[in-house]
Amino acid sequence: MRAFVTGATGFVGHNLVIELRAAGWDVIALVRRDSDARHLDAPGVTKREGTVTDAKSVLAAIPDAVDAVFHVAGSTSVWKRRDAQQTLVNVGGTANVVRAAIARRAKRLVHTSSVGAYGHHHTRIDESTPSNAESSWINYIRTKRAAELEVLRGVAEGLDAVIVNPPHIAGPYDRHNWARLIRLVRDGKLPGIPPGAGSWCHVREVARAHIAAFERGRTGEHYLLGGTDASFLEAIQTIGRLVGKPVPRKPLPAFVLKTVAKVNEIVAAFTGREPDITPEGAALVCETILTDCGKAVRELGYRAVPLETMFADCWDWMQRDEIRLTRHA
Repeated sequence: MRAFVTGATGFVGHNLVIELRAAGWDVIALVRRDSDARHLDAPGVTKREGTVTDAKSVLAAIPDAVDAVFHVAGSTSVWKRRDAQQTLVNVGGTANVVRAAIARRAKRLVHTSSVGAYGHHHTRIDESTPSNAESSWINYIRTKRAAELEVLRGVAEGLDAVIVNPPHIAGPYDRHNWARLIRLVRDGKLPGIPPGAGSWCHVREVARAHIAAFERGRTGEHYLLGGTDASFLEAIQTIGRLVGKPVPRKPLPAFVLKTVAKVNEIVAAFTGREPDITPEGAALVCETILTDCGKAVRELGYRAVPLETMFADCWDWMQRDEIRLTRHA
């Protein structure tokens, strides 16, 4: 079996390549020229230079009649200065991958979306929840939904495609997401805890759900992941116990976090540096966004993992990675 993977140098993509190779797949990875792709120098993995925003490079990279296209690449930025580029990547990039998959007669495409594609809701989200993402003021939310619509347009033209929607993801090979939060706690620099809550999933199970979606998912269907619900307070207290550092006992009020974000945005207008927290980011972490993963459990064999296991696996990998970097410095 052969898989074409976009976003293979990212957090989810890295884990997906590991799971694919463990299952005996050969992997063709689309890699940008400026990416650190050393982890892809492995048996059974072929790197092909290109980027999802360049339709010609995508078409040239995908083999004819490839068994699976896993479209994992995407921008998760919540800084409005990057909105234009994010739209090019998330929407235009997805359209390019869909068109190339159709042209190359790929047997199935699995698209990595997000719970964010459903928009903002005050009740638990399942696959029957109507998306209101198109009216969101947050570009990330809008573009994740718009990317799904590109996939569904491909399905209407005969493409066999499945959509996977994970919420918060934790685990090894994370260099930018929750790993950043772990470093802040470890270094005693956490400014406060946001008041929101969400559903969480282990990146390993997310990767395995992608493979199961290829094997057993239904064409045109969404599969929400998650399974472990926790507030950010609970998540950060879990991290504090793991790294042996004290953390705040209460979350910050939402208005405080949102005020700080607005001040950061003003400062960023002068410095040009991305703020630690943006108004969009503050809005997201002040919400409670919970998912029902029952459909993925039933149809894909998806498995929820305890919160402590997710962060422990991430923390263990971070420590090993720091030792590796120190030895090679």
